[in-house]
Amino acid sequence: MAMEQSLGAPQSVSLAIAGSGGAGVMTTGNLLLTAAARAGLYGLFVRTSGPQIRGGEAAALLRLSSVPVQNLGDRFDALIAIDWQNIHRFADEIPLDADSLIIGDMSQGPLPEAFVRTGARPQDLNLKELAKAIPGAWPNMVALGLCAGMLGLPVEATRSAVETSLKKASDRLPASLAAVEAGYAAAAKLPGAKVIGGEAGKKRWLITGNEAAGYGAVRGGVRFVAAYPITPATEVLEWLAPHLVEVGGVLVQAEDELASINMAIGASYGGTPSLTATAGPGLSLMIEALGLSVASETPIVVVDVMRGGPSTGIPAKSEQSDISIAVNGLHGDAPRIVVVPNSIADCLTTTQWAVHLAEKLQSPALVLSDQFLGQSLAVIDRPEDATYVAERLIAPAGGENYRRYKITDDGVSPMAIPGTPGLAYTADGLEHNEKGTPSSQATDHRVQLAKRERKLSLHDYGDYWADLEGEGELAVITLGSTTGPVREAIARAARDGVKVRLLAVRLLAPVRPEHFAKALDGAKRILVVEQNHSRQFYRYLRSEYDFPVPLSSFARPGPLPIRPDEVYRQLIEWSRA
Repeated sequence: MAMEQSLGAPQSVSLAIAGSGGAGVMTTGNLLLTAAARAGLYGLFVRTSGPQIRGGEAAALLRLSSVPVQNLGDRFDALIAIDWQNIHRFADEIPLDADSLIIGDMSQGPLPEAFVRTGARPQDLNLKELAKAIPGAWPNMVALGLCAGMLGLPVEATRSAVETSLKKASDRLPASLAAVEAGYAAAAKLPGAKVIGGEAGKKRWLITGNEAAGYGAVRGGVRFVAAYPITPATEVLEWLAPHLVEVGGVLVQAEDELASINMAIGASYGGTPSLTATAGPGLSLMIEALGLSVASETPIVVVDVMRGGPSTGIPAKSEQSDISIAVNGLHGDAPRIVVVPNSIADCLTTTQWAVHLAEKLQSPALVLSDQFLGQSLAVIDRPEDATYVAERLIAPAGGENYRRYKITDDGVSPMAIPGTPGLAYTADGLEHNEKGTPSSQATDHRVQLAKRERKLSLHDYGDYWADLEGEGELAVITLGSTTGPVREAIARAARDGVKVRLLAVRLLAPVRPEHFAKALDGAKRILVVEQNHSRQFYRYLRSEYDFPVPLSSFARPGPLPIRPDEVYRQLIEWSRA
């Protein structure tokens, strides 16, 4: 097994563990990443499954390294098959080559043709037979020991991960540990590679993007959440349910997406920072209520964990396909905030920032995460503490002639808490005058439209609006989970002497024309990279910005992630043109 050492890429090892439903593939992946973290390594664990949401075949995709990794690599060093049931469905997601190993029970039948064509070297190993020799053992624990042994992870780190996982099922522990040892013994007989030693004892976080988003919401000040479960956003709610209680908050599982967003708007109207989380189909149902949030200037945060679409689409696969609906999907002139986290760790700070912006600007704020960020588990350094907190302008009691929608220089007017004497106002979806009284007068409509737009456009968003890195006449604009592979591609190009600058957008709306112009000053060629079919980000940029040179587009829909080598080759081709 050759360690991945592509030019400019972090030195890393990539493993895929596959099996049928109930084989314990995901448990193996989780424990392997935990063991790697305890050995001082960084890593990423991506879950993938068949077309069903629950059950059926599954694969755990892992990349481990001594330096932080934000994305999968271009290839896998080994595929470990607990069984072969429907494993051919993952052929496109698990790219192998002649330096890769395929490990499994070869007596089950011929390898799927898609894997044979890769030239990968088969290694016969019956994980189920090894497990049967140990009463009460499971093949996935043998697979865990096998992978850990191939990676050179200390036995103590793997044992510790298993012991922690099974502390509530101690009767299963002896057999599981014996199975792990059997896996280590089997690994010693196979070609192997060790990841460069990590910093053992270094405290790092093991977290998913969905968990990070939940934590960011709490740190930002959210104290009420209403939501309806939907793949792949459900884990946001599962994390928030117990942790909101710890800070005096409340989570309600609503009967559907329409109820959930309206409950959140109602709680926010009452003075409590509020949030809901959903995916594309749920966001579609929330559009009308988002318009109410805009018109009534009631702050709310919506976390949209994007997935493959349209309609039900591919629920458990990633795709950046909600960009258009997020920035344009409301009737009328309805400005709103749209932010995009650019890594799993960034899901925390960006969600916290969204809470701050929603409260500060009395506006809906959409957080566009995606399935890759949301459901992938990563070993990361602890993010720096951010100062973004809920900061709503509250009208003081005892005022006279209260005007809820008063025209101000910055567009933000004091918001009254219901029940405050003398500060009652109407907050509905009708256009209104400064007092909130419904009005169809042209003047009232015009000044309120301008007010709602002005407060977003004039706000100082600081340097956090984008990640700006590097220099050169070649530039790449991207966002979200494609930032990782683009960043790695640019690093590879730099090793070849090709300078490329990166603009990873975090504030998608409102637009920042002056900031974009400064960031791209001097660029001769610009490439827009995104994961969807219709080039939604590219078309949005062209509609909103004047660029010094024509834009080029690299867009591909899910479920396959964009690989670093794809972007790298484009950059090298450009540099030679």
